[in-house]
Amino acid sequence: MDVQCLSVGPIVGHTSPHYVRIFGRAEFSIDGGRPRKAHGVVRYRKLGSRNFAKPMYFKMNPNFDMTGVIVISGLDENSKYQYQLGWFYSDVDTVDINVDKVLEWKKIEVAEFKTASSSLTEPRSLVFGSCRYVLRLFGGLWWDDRGDKVFKSILEQSKTGETIDQLIMCGDQIYADDLNVLGADDCIDEYNKRYQKILTTPNLRKLMSQVPTYMMLDDHEIEDNWPESADSRDWVKKFPAAIQSFATYQSSHSPLFDLNGSRISGTPTHLWYQYTDGCCEFFVTDCRTERCLNPKSFEMIGPRQKHELLQWLTNGSGMVKIIVTSVPLYESESSDKWHGFISQRDEILECIRTNSVSKVVFLSGDVHACMASQLDLGNGVKVTSIVSSAFFWPYPHPNRRDFKLSGNIKTSTTNSYKVINASDVYPKDAFTKLDVSVDKVGIKFICRKGFKLGILNFEF
Repeated sequence: MDVQCLSVGPIVGHTSPHYVRIFGRAEFSIDGGRPRKAHGVVRYRKLGSRNFAKPMYFKMNPNFDMTGVIVISGLDENSKYQYQLGWFYSDVDTVDINVDKVLEWKKIEVAEFKTASSSLTEPRSLVFGSCRYVLRLFGGLWWDDRGDKVFKSILEQSKTGETIDQLIMCGDQIYADDLNVLGADDCIDEYNKRYQKILTTPNLRKLMSQVPTYMMLDDHEIEDNWPESADSRDWVKKFPAAIQSFATYQSSHSPLFDLNGSRISGTPTHLWYQYTDGCCEFFVTDCRTERCLNPKSFEMIGPRQKHELLQWLTNGSGMVKIIVTSVPLYESESSDKWHGFISQRDEILECIRTNSVSKVVFLSGDVHACMASQLDLGNGVKVTSIVSSAFFWPYPHPNRRDFKLSGNIKTSTTNSYKVINASDVYPKDAFTKLDVSVDKVGIKFICRKGFKLGILNFEF
């Protein structure tokens, strides 16, 4: 039996020191009025080993657009592995499959991933960014694929000896409203087809097959500035469809889902999540779906997420704390960003200041420009903020005067928060490479075509 190539994937998702989650999609086919049973299969070996381990099987679920996630455990930390992942049809249930001796893998490329590190002093190298615009025209018969060039430039980093331990995508991975109101997606099939298209461009596909990828949504996975213009119909039709599609393609391979052996399980009650790797611990916030725009209670994030974030900030780990937030912390004074939710922003900053939490780094996107600065909170405490956007945006970009790069930011407290050490603003399609150690972060802004825009270092 030939193992078939995935229609989407493989995507290497959350990777711990001892296990990895890998996502893939089969093809959808109807037989007798029902979807045919499709099963994913993976085999793997440690780099340098001659033989693959026994194949593992998992269900490609028609309720989630024929996708599935396999969990490979028992791995050695900070180690490289090779794997092949594909699928096939079979009328039996996944647990009853035993076709090890007749599987043919000749169609399936061998890919490679590296496990995470549990060493609290191990430096980490990250690539992050957001906002990849892919225009759909003529009913989906033509898609603008220029945005794939940036991922070729990221891949070329590894060819020059640069390490990439993670890819973090901060939001707007799709533009479901690429023509705004005209032709915007509002049903599950439309959202799914958009993900199928944008996740299968050659360079992004290759990158995600070998680098652990972490994602979080912003507004365009639903609609522009969600939920500012949402009506009752949007909440019962558009929002559930967008979130199911997001869960299928972006969060299913994240740390969000519980594990049950080699499978993910459960139904998450939120979208934010945490994980660690080397000297870094991460809190990936959901700054979009928990918003409350009631004038009496403006909230960017819900009470539970805020509580968990503040607890995480004060856990005393001493690690570099990286907070991924889809919208900028203070650089943009738009009401759609954290500037529009000053009271909650103050709670977070005051928690950092009063507890003298050092080594806090905010990563964000959204505003179609790259920049970095620090915020002096007083008492010798400062935080670092790095903005990276857009992967690709074919329209005019903003410029330096659109951003807060000096002086004090607005606050409802009696304290002063001063912007210091601001970089230039790079209003170009780009990504950001971070080299994080226990005492500093090195920052490289790199344009879509691979040229370095700016280099700087911040000490903690």
